[in-house]
Amino acid sequence: MPFQDYIDHTLLKATATETAIKKLCAEAVTYQFYAVCVNSCYASIAKNELHNSKVKLAVVIGFPLGAVATEIKVSEATYCMEMGADEVDMVINVGWLKDGLYATIVEEIKSVKKAVGNGVLKVIIETCYLTPEEIITASKLVMDGGADFVKTSTGFGTSGATLEDVKIMKETVGDTIKIKASGGIKDKETALKYIEMGVSRIGTSSGVAMMNS
Repeated sequence: MPFQDYIDHTLLKATATETAIKKLCAEAVTYQFYAVCVNSCYASIAKNELHNSKVKLAVVIGFPLGAVATEIKVSEATYCMEMGADEVDMVINVGWLKDGLYATIVEEIKSVKKAVGNGVLKVIIETCYLTPEEIITASKLVMDGGADFVKTSTGFGTSGATLEDVKIMKETVGDTIKIKASGGIKDKETALKYIEMGVSRIGTSSGVAMMNS
């Protein structure tokens, strides 16, 4: 598979402007990245910019803390799908994981997946806050919830993806669901290492630089 087919071209900064989102989409079309990934307020703008292209629209929900009520995540996911999103990247409630509220997490994932319908659901477990054992547990919960991907990071935590964390995730989920590595992936060499480990998608704001390297 061509390298660009792994890339979710991402802009999630609080300072992102409409002009910047349009530029992101134009770059994604030019380089034929798999998707763009934006905040929900820009879902309709991004969808319009991607019109008549093969680039998918991914939108984050419950971002970046994952601590909003389940009903809010479901509502946001529903809105994103109505705006034309192809994929939704949701953040788990890390506090619930720390508290051992595993059934509650699974039910939340199931509820969001129902709202996403035929779309793709990626679940961010924010690995920087988790022990290796918690990464295993979280990855299993994502599978139990019926998500399509388990994703490492928001990029807003204390650190992003690491090869060690992805190795644990891959050993846990196997080929049952896919893995997205994101957060701090800034060069092609690193991205290729993740792909070699079996990662199906790379979330990065450095896709253009990678393509030109």
